[in-house]
Amino acid sequence: MTTVDLGMPAEGPIADAIAASVATQGEKQTVLKAKDMKTDQEVRWCPGCGDYVILNAVQSFLPSLGIAREDMVIVSGIGCSSRFPYYMNTYGMHSIHGRAPAIATGLAASRPDLSVWVVTGDGDALSIGGNHLIHTLRRNVNLTILLFNNRIYGLTKGQYSPTSEVGKITKSTPMGSLDHPFNPVSLALGADATFVGRAMDSDRKGLTEVLRQAAEHQGTSLVEIYQNCNIFNDGAFDLLKDPTTGTQWSIPLEHGKPLVFGPDGASCVVRDEFGGLRIAETNQVDAADIVVHDVTRQDPSYAFALSRLASQDLRYTPMGVFRAVQKPTYDRMMADQIKDARTTSPGDLDAILAGSDTWTVSA
Repeated sequence: MTTVDLGMPAEGPIADAIAASVATQGEKQTVLKAKDMKTDQEVRWCPGCGDYVILNAVQSFLPSLGIAREDMVIVSGIGCSSRFPYYMNTYGMHSIHGRAPAIATGLAASRPDLSVWVVTGDGDALSIGGNHLIHTLRRNVNLTILLFNNRIYGLTKGQYSPTSEVGKITKSTPMGSLDHPFNPVSLALGADATFVGRAMDSDRKGLTEVLRQAAEHQGTSLVEIYQNCNIFNDGAFDLLKDPTTGTQWSIPLEHGKPLVFGPDGASCVVRDEFGGLRIAETNQVDAADIVVHDVTRQDPSYAFALSRLASQDLRYTPMGVFRAVQKPTYDRMMADQIKDARTTSPGDLDAILAGSDTWTVSA
């Protein structure tokens, strides 16, 4: 592993921890297996929950990164998905509702030697945590966010969530939801996220591939994972999972490949007259007009237009990586700024903090 001067504190507990981590990188046993990522905690989700599949996929995938368990941290908020840290044999924190991105930001910025992950749900991330999520994305902090989307509040027993479709009948909306749902991918792209992907809990191969690309990305990666809640919202994604309908309505995203999908490639994606995207019949358009997927476009408008193809009932849902571009990361820029400050304005930290505008208040 190549080490660089990150401009972190020259002394103190943070500096000592980083120095110890870097010094022992070559000695750590990083050849791990899936069983090494499992804890002795009983996994407690409802039988049949999609979270089991995601947990198994993550536990099987993480060893391939070659990172020691003590150099991984998983931070979660509140919700069914947020039990994740208990089941991962890494460092972790079960934090408070919606605040996982904020806590993870502080960790990633102060400990750039760690691999930091956030596990959250559609309610945790997009309702009370919406503000923290968008600011983490726009700052491009070097961490990976897994957003489990089951389109319902599962932990609190079945209320509608920020991703529930209009008209959704739940315990809290007995006459149907009036709210227009968030499209998490669109929201992330609107915040100029540098990596955005989407996968399905039951698609082990597709999920693993998106996770791999997200983990390799420098900056904030957001992966929306469609996750079935078989107790309170069972079958929410059957249209995409059913072998007879899935290929008709799923649009596989492969960088450098034309956006053609459906049985025998009957459908495709082309530009519309306003510069956006639309669905067309492949045999009715010129092959040159079919959009070739490009995750590296700096302008997020293409990826955003792609995310808007999906309807509320999930028809024409793109699956895969929407965008993967490189921009300076927040933690890197912060480290450089601290280093520059020490070089150009060395001095006593207490004196700098106190400044000249202080006074003593007597009793």
